[in-house]
Amino acid sequence: MFKPVSNIFNNIIVEKDGVTYYKTYVAGNWIDSGEYIDIKSPIDLSIIAKVSRLNWQRIDVALDSIYNDGRWVVRDVPGWRRVEILEKAAQIIESVKEDFVQALILNAGKTRSQALGEITAVIDRLRAAHLDARKIFGEYIPGDWDQTTTETEAIVRREPVGVVLAIIPFNYPLFDTASKIAYSFIAGNAVVIKPPSADPLPVLMLARVLELSGFPKEALAVFTIPGSESDKLVADERISAISFTGSSETGKRVIEKAGIKQFVMELGGGDPAIVLADADIKLAAERIAMGIYSYAGQRCDAVKLILAEESVYEELKKLVVAELTKVKVGDPRDPDTVMGPLIEVKAVDEMMLAIDEAVKLGGRIVYGGKRLGPTYVEPTLIEFTDKDAMKRSMLYQKEVFAPIALLTSFGEVDEAINLANGRKYGLDVAIFGVNMEKIRKLIRYLETGAIYINDMPRHGVGYYPFGGRKYSGIGREGIGYSIEYVTAYKTVMYNFKGRGIWRYLL
Repeated sequence: MFKPVSNIFNNIIVEKDGVTYYKTYVAGNWIDSGEYIDIKSPIDLSIIAKVSRLNWQRIDVALDSIYNDGRWVVRDVPGWRRVEILEKAAQIIESVKEDFVQALILNAGKTRSQALGEITAVIDRLRAAHLDARKIFGEYIPGDWDQTTTETEAIVRREPVGVVLAIIPFNYPLFDTASKIAYSFIAGNAVVIKPPSADPLPVLMLARVLELSGFPKEALAVFTIPGSESDKLVADERISAISFTGSSETGKRVIEKAGIKQFVMELGGGDPAIVLADADIKLAAERIAMGIYSYAGQRCDAVKLILAEESVYEELKKLVVAELTKVKVGDPRDPDTVMGPLIEVKAVDEMMLAIDEAVKLGGRIVYGGKRLGPTYVEPTLIEFTDKDAMKRSMLYQKEVFAPIALLTSFGEVDEAINLANGRKYGLDVAIFGVNMEKIRKLIRYLETGAIYINDMPRHGVGYYPFGGRKYSGIGREGIGYSIEYVTAYKTVMYNFKGRGIWRYLL
């Protein structure tokens, strides 16, 4: 069982018969509903906690409170105070860092270094929230540029939309929650959180930190319900905006059910890496391999398709395989482990199914391909010489959330562009090379939200905005960018006609 060591979390936990029960936070109250969700560790599938499960009656009452009161309370918190609250949260997280590290290891299956990286990103993101505020500033518009508006003027201001629903993915439960709260709250919105069913413990712990930091209690709730029961929540008219990170399929369903709302959605990806003939092949192989196995490939910006120019294809393949052989797969609590488990058994099942299908289509496993346990796999590389067959594969057509990538060659840059654009996703592309004419052409024609030159895709804290095209999303996550999707414009026009303020030569 997992129980944080710090006593600041004592009031969110109940221990009974050796079982740790977590309450959930609802508008200032920690609720033990009497119904629970079993929380398993992907490390060994043992139950590490039980989380209080809310029913719709409780959610409905909470939404009423947040909509009628909370969204106005938070709006009345001055901007400088909002910044102070988030800074205080960052300080508290630093003071109890080890509890969050253990939560991410046990509940999300991260290695210690991956957990520390996520926590550092959370602290940096909370402290960067003042940069979001710059996008709240409005504009002044003089009216003397049109005959119908002469002797008038207007201001265009940004206002909070009211209540933001933040739907959190399992792969970065702590960071994505902190990021979505940061830009929603700094704009003056109330926030309700739908945590991931697989690993909600870091989210509940963060809610406690925010409570201690002075976050307006009426303006925050964590709705612990399964994703399968979320349709009613996303459709609720008291929700004005939805910030969602997850699969394209789930994102599409959210949009269909939600109705008329504002959205910021970072959806499926699985990124191509394009290696040109003049690339630093050793660097490319290192970064591409890391893009395959980092957090067991359970990242929207993981590398899933490798396209190498024919003259360097064999060398790149050899070096990528060499990098993958260095990856130690195992228990993330072991300091020597490089790649831990997938989040659940069915994720491994899907990966094995995709491998079998690829082989039947003519793909060749050049590394990996084996299941090492219920939630453990080898990082895997599959080579295709028949590109038409590759394009029919599940690994090309879908985002398989696991450490697996396709590999093929290309002759001309146009072929690489067509192969990269042929997928329905458009999140990121990595380009390795020096030739600026080729790189510039790739930049121009690739249908993607971001391009990384001579590096693997990695979104990090969001200092550079990220988000996709096509099935990869709506809008942009990132400091100073996401705030555009949780605010609304309001134009205020002042009429001074005949007041003698302006004396125009008409």
